[in-house]
Amino acid sequence: MVNMSTEKNKVNIGVASAKGFVTRKKQQEDVNALIAGVLAGKKTALARAITFIESTSAKHQEFADTVLKACLPHSGNSIRIGITGVPGAGKSTFIEALGNLLITKGHKVAVLAVDPTSSISHGSILGDKTRMGSLGMNANAFIRPSASGGSLGGVARKTRESIVLCEAAGLDVILVETVGVGQSDFAVHGMTDFFLLLKLAGAGDELQGIKRGIMEMADAILINKADGQNIQAAKEARIAFAKALHLYPQKENGWSPKVNLCSALQNTGIVEAWQVLEEYFTHVKENGSFQENRKSQHIFWLRQTIENRLKDDFYGDALVKAYFDSVVKKMHSGAISSFQAADELLKIYRSK
Repeated sequence: MVNMSTEKNKVNIGVASAKGFVTRKKQQEDVNALIAGVLAGKKTALARAITFIESTSAKHQEFADTVLKACLPHSGNSIRIGITGVPGAGKSTFIEALGNLLITKGHKVAVLAVDPTSSISHGSILGDKTRMGSLGMNANAFIRPSASGGSLGGVARKTRESIVLCEAAGLDVILVETVGVGQSDFAVHGMTDFFLLLKLAGAGDELQGIKRGIMEMADAILINKADGQNIQAAKEARIAFAKALHLYPQKENGWSPKVNLCSALQNTGIVEAWQVLEEYFTHVKENGSFQENRKSQHIFWLRQTIENRLKDDFYGDALVKAYFDSVVKKMHSGAISSFQAADELLKIYRSK
C-alpha cells in the first residue's frame, strides 16, 4: 500500500528543488545580462551594477562580486583624476566644463561625485546630476552621485569598485569629485592618477591650503572664479600658491605642480587646464611612475578594504552586539575607561 503522505512529501521536495534550480538559473541569467550590459557600455546597466556595489545586502554583495570579477580584466584603461576644493570653490561647474571639453575631444567621461552624509539625519542631497545638467544629458558622459556614508575621508566606500565598472564600460576619463571637507582628499588621492586642487582667491584659502598640507598632494592648483573684479586677486593668489609650492620637496615622479587660473562659469582656462593634465600624463607614462602609482593604489585599497571588512565584521558580530550596551554602561558609570571598554569588546570578539 502506497503511503500517500510520503509520496506527497517527495513531490513537495521535488517541486521545491525545481523552484530552487529555476531561481538559481534566473539569477545567473540576470548577472550574465548585467555583465554584458556593462561591457557594452549601457549606462542603465552600469548604474544598476553600481547600485549592487553600494548595497549592504549580503545577497546583493554576492551578485556585485560576480559582476566585478567579470569586469576586472576589462578595467584599468582610463585616467583617473581626483578633484577637490572647499565647498563653493566651483567643483561641479568646473567638472561640467572640463567634461564637455573632453567629450568634444572624443573621450567618454565618468563623474563619480561623492556627497557628504549628514551625521545627524544620515541623509545626502545627491544633487550633482542637477548641477551638471548639460553634461548629464550627453550620451558620452555618466554621472553617479553617491553618499559618503561616513566612510574613510568622506569618500564612498565603493568608489574604487565603481571606477572598475566605469572603465569596463568603456569610459576612459574618470573624474572623482570629493566632498571638499575633512580628510576626504587623502582617500581620493589614494585612488587617482592626478590630484587637482581648486582654490578661490581672497577667501583665506591660501593659508588654509598650506595649513592642511593638501598642497603637498596636489599635482596642479587651479584658482577658480578668476573673472570680473576678482581677476587681480586671482593673479595674486596664483603667485602666493606658486611660492608656497617651493616649500615642499620635489615629487618622486619628478613632476613640478602647476598653478593656473580659470573661470569655469565663463569657460576660460579650461583648455589650458587640460593641457596641464596631458603634459602630466605624458611625463609619468614616459618615466614609468604611472604604473608604479597604480600599484600603490592597489596596495592602499587592499589595506582599506581589509580594515573596512574587519570593522563590519566586528560590529556585526553577535557576541559584540550582545555585550556592547553593558560595556558602554560600565564606561559611563566610570568603572572603566573608553580604552578599557574597547579592550573588553575586542577580547569578546576574539574569543569566538
